[in-house]
Amino acid sequence: MSIPSSTVHVLAGQVRGPVRTRGADGFADECGGFQTHLRHQPDVVVGALGAGDVCAAVRFAAERNLPVAVQATGHGTVSAADGGVLISTRRMDTVRLDPGAGTAWVAAGAPWRRVIDAAAAHGLAPLSGSAPDVGAVAYTLGGGLGPLARRYGYAADHVRSAEIVTADGRLRRVSPHAEPELFWALRGGGGAFGVVTGLEIGLVPVTTLYGGGLSFPATRSALAAYLRWTADLPDTLTSALAVVPFPDIPAVPEALRGRRIAQVRITCTDVAAGEELVAPLRAAGAPLLDTLGPVPFRDYGSIFQDPTKPHGYRGDSALLSGGDTAALGDVLDLTAAAPVPCIVDIRHLGGALARPPAEGSPVGHRSARYLLRVLSPVTGAEEFAAAGAAHARAFAAVRSYTLGRSLNFAYGQRVDPGTVFEPETHRRLAAVKSAVDPANLFRHSQNVASPC
Repeated sequence: MSIPSSTVHVLAGQVRGPVRTRGADGFADECGGFQTHLRHQPDVVVGALGAGDVCAAVRFAAERNLPVAVQATGHGTVSAADGGVLISTRRMDTVRLDPGAGTAWVAAGAPWRRVIDAAAAHGLAPLSGSAPDVGAVAYTLGGGLGPLARRYGYAADHVRSAEIVTADGRLRRVSPHAEPELFWALRGGGGAFGVVTGLEIGLVPVTTLYGGGLSFPATRSALAAYLRWTADLPDTLTSALAVVPFPDIPAVPEALRGRRIAQVRITCTDVAAGEELVAPLRAAGAPLLDTLGPVPFRDYGSIFQDPTKPHGYRGDSALLSGGDTAALGDVLDLTAAAPVPCIVDIRHLGGALARPPAEGSPVGHRSARYLLRVLSPVTGAEEFAAAGAAHARAFAAVRSYTLGRSLNFAYGQRVDPGTVFEPETHRRLAAVKSAVDPANLFRHSQNVASPC
């Protein structure tokens, strides 16, 4: 629907941040995000400066039965708004630390980089993801599986309290003692319950990692060596095997240029034990490139080298009960033959990830031993569809070992929440959604109200 300009002027008078309508100067920039395949085209976008702006924008939408989309950095977009209201939270990037309590208050639009740098000054670290430029709040709402995961668990497990604007336009402070059911839902249940304007998160005492990567040719033998190595590792070591088709360009290290490479990416909180722990993997074959050594936590992004330039992409994941070499080898073969480039990521789980927090969490399938992720860069609808078909063939190869999927790693698409959450958890989340957003105002997130 088209919103009359007089109505938009009323909204503009209620908020401090910019308000732009479709076609106006600054509209495209305000709506832009990291995921370029899905581009929001709302009737009006509000560049929120604080929780008051969010409340006003939500009330404006609710009074007119307009759907609301929310975007910070735009890495995790699953549904592009066509009409309605978009609330951009990227200006809400405040980070406040309480070093004595070991906590940080993180506003809705803050990227992990701001939290990492603030915490490092006090010898602390957040449970951030592999890409420091991703928005901290949205990442955490989806569970959050990062480089300290086996030692400290999911990022959502460390949420102490939250502020959220629900569909009635009210700002609520939730915690284990205030609206505990909504608080529980936010610790890994996604962003469909409202606009989370800030999270209080626990920090951990990490300053330095033993980390880096070992790069091998992407063969079944390299895969088998990785799976054997991860069979008996302490919780202090988190790792992933990333199979990447590198382009033949000068920016790529010569040893990897133009080749399909299996990179074992390692982060270990026990710096002294790192060399000994990786020795069996080094002995399994001569690496083409070895970058392992002490790494300041604030620089861990160099280990993963996630892209920083906005682009289109599609991806999905499977949580696996075990690491079957033959089935995962088939995944490597199928993705190598795909008509679009496929990056395959096998993450070692277990450790603290398998232990739910005392307050409970929607994050499920904690018995999974590995997470398989397949991701493809795409340009246009044809490549997007081709990527989906290629990924489906890959995940079919591990279907008999699949427990579910991760909410964080559904890129550019909606997924059935029945495959993410266990049945009782899904029913509980749907009840919370029904209580706080009965009209499904916040329908552009992964929607937990959908049937199994």
